[in-house]
Amino acid sequence: MPDQEQADIRLALARLRQEHEDYDAAINAMIETGCEALRIQRMKKKKLVIKDRMTKLEDQIIPDIIA
Repeated sequence: MPDQEQADIRLALARLRQEHEDYDAAINAMIETGCEALRIQRMKKKKLVIKDRMTKLEDQIIPDIIA
């Protein structure tokens, strides 16, 4: 994988990690304020989608090596 492509993937991964942390903080704040459960559930689903994207990008950076 070319260095530039790997750098782009790492940058995208860093952005997704930050977004994931932001969702986590928002969800915790919503729970503390007693927000309705449906809104919290939707936020958790969005957070999970971001986590899935992060996993895919991590798999591109670190190839699966069978020993």
